[in-house]
Amino acid sequence: MFRWNQLKETQYLTAAVIVLLIYLSPLFILGENAHIRVHDNMDSNITWYKELKESGQLLGPLNAVIPQVINGVPRDAFDSEFSGIVWLHTLFPSMLAYAFSQAITRVIAFIGMYLLLRKHFIKEEGLAVLRVGASLAFALTPFWPSGMLSTLGMPLALWAFLNIRNRTSGSKEWLVLFCLPFYSSFVLGFVFFLAFMALLWMIDVYRSRQWNGRFLLSIIFMAGMYLLTEYRLVFSLLLPQPPTNRNEFDESVLDGPSSMKLMLKNFLLGHTHVMTIHTYFILPLLIMVLWNLIKENKWRNEKTFVYLMILNVLLSVWYGFWFYKGWEPIKAHISLLRTFNFSRFHFLHPLLWYLLFAIGLRIFWKGGGKGKKAAVVFLILQLTLLFTLNEEVRYRIAGYPSFKEFYSVQLFKKIDTYIGKSKSSYRVASLGLHPAIAQYNGFYTVDTYNNFYPLSYKHRFRSIIAKELDKSPKLKSYFDHWGGRCYLYSAELGEHYDYEKTSTKQIHQLQLNIQAFKKLGGRYIFSAVPVKNAKQDHLVLKKVFTDPHSVWKIYLYQTR
Repeated sequence: MFRWNQLKETQYLTAAVIVLLIYLSPLFILGENAHIRVHDNMDSNITWYKELKESGQLLGPLNAVIPQVINGVPRDAFDSEFSGIVWLHTLFPSMLAYAFSQAITRVIAFIGMYLLLRKHFIKEEGLAVLRVGASLAFALTPFWPSGMLSTLGMPLALWAFLNIRNRTSGSKEWLVLFCLPFYSSFVLGFVFFLAFMALLWMIDVYRSRQWNGRFLLSIIFMAGMYLLTEYRLVFSLLLPQPPTNRNEFDESVLDGPSSMKLMLKNFLLGHTHVMTIHTYFILPLLIMVLWNLIKENKWRNEKTFVYLMILNVLLSVWYGFWFYKGWEPIKAHISLLRTFNFSRFHFLHPLLWYLLFAIGLRIFWKGGGKGKKAAVVFLILQLTLLFTLNEEVRYRIAGYPSFKEFYSVQLFKKIDTYIGKSKSSYRVASLGLHPAIAQYNGFYTVDTYNNFYPLSYKHRFRSIIAKELDKSPKLKSYFDHWGGRCYLYSAELGEHYDYEKTSTKQIHQLQLNIQAFKKLGGRYIFSAVPVKNAKQDHLVLKKVFTDPHSVWKIYLYQTR
């Protein structure tokens, strides 16, 4: 009979490396024919890196602007030049840079979780299958790509901090704290992680009455590194700035029951930016473990497990509560509460869910017999599920366009050739299509997807789409209370920006303020669908463009 605990740890590690290589291989083998995430990825970040690269403002001053977007979007709207992913996209073509970033993140995620489990949570001999398996599962989670190591780097950071806290550290732990800020984001993960490290330090002080200066210094050191690498963000907070679209963020709109539903959804299903895929196998395992510990009155022997479960629940409660409308009077007087998303403490969930998963597997394993078999079954099921959620498998089956099909470089070259003018001499906007596609192809746009741009521009752009917003309360609230997607909206299209050439959708009553569009420099509209009343809306259809390697059909409209 096969015994999982008799294989050497190196054999499990070798198997894990092979699985990671297979998982990552479609990105390198297929290249631009690969299928990757569109939302908050191809529709935004990948294009932003390309814009920054081609703008000549990668190392630009604090007051620099990127002229290609909305007549000059602030340089500070993009990542700092100290961000590793920016340099990947500067040195390599976009798709290759994306593949390298995926590889770097997943490998470090695996190493970090493995070191953390081996040193602090699953130290027993004979449990290599659990250590390696849980670490591999964590590394296969479908994380938000541009987050880099913002969440998947947390286990490595926790390993370093716990070693420093326990006075068993050397230079390698400090090296980790030095390097991580160059490939992760402060505001999209580590500010919340460091807040909990600070809380842990304070709890230690309360319990032991000792300061543990090295632990405190390590927290300050890493925070300081983030302030240096993200100096543009620091200066934007310290120096007087004109209002941005973030000043009109209105997140606290939910009543009590809706906040509770959001809390339960977050706890049971997770969040798109920190997908943990814990619902089907991890959560049932943890519930069974917790039930058995309580039933047998052994929970005091597994306090770490119980405390982490409580913390996991509290993070979801906080997430749901952040959007409760009772916050609004406070947020109205404290601008930071409107411009910074404090709900993101739940970005700690990937670390916590997979730590709990590993500990839960260990508790099952310790039960012997059926417990060992159950632990292996749950581990295999979770790994299988995560492997099938590989981007290539997931998005190809779902019918999403490939990288090449999405950006459709050849199609937009045809449009550029037809227009026959320098792209910087006119401005375009997209309808039923993400403006990131036009931007990726070098066109100068009056529309954008960005979470940081001048509020004055948002108001000027709004005048173009005001009548369409009035037709749809949902679109009106979406734009007025957020506005990150500064798009040409049509009430007939709604919040859909991916009408492919096979679509039969048409717009019958488009009402745009074309004069306001022209005042912003707008001259052409790239529409993914035909506009039947184009003439009445002061638009002229110039030509329809298609390409066999593109999923789009572009109706080129020119203003009259």
